[in-house]
Amino acid sequence: MADALVIVGASYAGVQLAASARELGFDAPIVLLGDEAHAPYQRPPLSKGLLTGKTAVDQLALRGPDFFAEQNIDLRLGTRATALDLAARRVQLADGSHLDYGWLALATGARCRPLNVPGASLQGVHELRTLDDALAVHAAVSGASQATRACVVGGGFIGLEVAAALTAAGALVTVLEGQTRLLARSFPPAMSDYVAAAHRQRGVALELGRGVQALLANAAGHVQSVLLDDGRQLACELVVLGIGVLPNVELAEAAGIACAGGILVDACGRTSAPNVLAAGDVANMELPHGRLRLESIQAANDGARAAASVLVGQPQPLTAVPWFWSEQHDLKLQMAGIPAHGDQTVLRGDMADDRFTLFYLRDGAVVAAHSVNRPAEHMLARKLIAGRAQIPAETLADPAADLKPFSILQPRG
Repeated sequence: MADALVIVGASYAGVQLAASARELGFDAPIVLLGDEAHAPYQRPPLSKGLLTGKTAVDQLALRGPDFFAEQNIDLRLGTRATALDLAARRVQLADGSHLDYGWLALATGARCRPLNVPGASLQGVHELRTLDDALAVHAAVSGASQATRACVVGGGFIGLEVAAALTAAGALVTVLEGQTRLLARSFPPAMSDYVAAAHRQRGVALELGRGVQALLANAAGHVQSVLLDDGRQLACELVVLGIGVLPNVELAEAAGIACAGGILVDACGRTSAPNVLAAGDVANMELPHGRLRLESIQAANDGARAAASVLVGQPQPLTAVPWFWSEQHDLKLQMAGIPAHGDQTVLRGDMADDRFTLFYLRDGAVVAAHSVNRPAEHMLARKLIAGRAQIPAETLADPAADLKPFSILQPRG
């Protein structure tokens, strides 16, 4: 199968790349390698509905049971790639066999950043990246020895989603964040303060600007407390780590493919190596607003579609406005665009009502928006951002003002 497309990684990007390749008329063999035993599954419920019991495992399938056979996609689960031979166009597998390729796509994703402190490997300490991780956390709060006190290390999106889900499951939850505010990488101080207040109001305790010195065990080797850098100990039976991820670039780096904070790709997903593409969380993509590694389903799917276009000789660079969403308690947070330091912020609505949008203006144009419980406004904001709509701040701030006339795409400068 020297003309085959071999895709390493069977999550969103890998599955979408295979599907898009078929949709665009790519008719050579496609082999999709997944190193997990589970068929490709949805990731968002892992930190939300699966932990509360609202979502069952059999509801997680990313595609229907017949999809891969119908599309003539050879899905191989529990199969790990161990090395790439770019000169021979060959993928070495863990079982000693190999696959030859005409095109190779790397959708190797990312892994949890480890917490390098004593006790990080104790019983009761969990990461949350895979379905097996989520099932282990769910068992910890729903089994016979149900954990009633939990510490979540990390105040990013995953950590806060887990905190909300564990609170809904009946646990007393404390979030430990080393920075002095939540979501500092993504949100301005006003949004960070809003999210912090929302969690506190819903029963989550926050320890901001605090580091973890160690995780301490009981006599049975199970975690029983977290030692903070100020000397305090927080009792808990469950610890969930959510301190970010590291892109899985090892295969690419060992083969000599250019990497820096991810696998470096252009706006079509092309790497520095001939006939090698990359998409998803591992890809550091060159976009109109700069080089970014975007960790979202939307970015994975859009990047995969762009990469698939290369396979059929009709490259279509990724131009879609980045967007992302998060559910925490009864709040649906939706983000669009990439805000930057110095952007003018305009609030539309009232934060106290848990229904508002914070718009970001740059040189008078809408470049980003953060919405809470305003899905329709979020969809409109994406159009405004795509069109670089010029809207007076006072108009944006007026809840009665109609923004739809501004959503007609304007020429890009």
